[in-house]
Amino acid sequence: MKKEKKQQEKVKKTKNYDKGQIFVKVMAGILAILMIVATASSLIYALMI
Repeated sequence: MKKEKKQQEKVKKTKNYDKGQIFVKVMAGILAILMIVATASSLIYALMI
């Protein structure tokens, strides 16, 4: 009985996401996309000259 409750609590804890952790991942993704776009635009600009 006690083991089943502990297992259920572990499952519940793994499904909860920290809002700060999600924010950090979203911001990291946005910054990565901006870096790729900036690099690509710099390369295109350099090849056009």
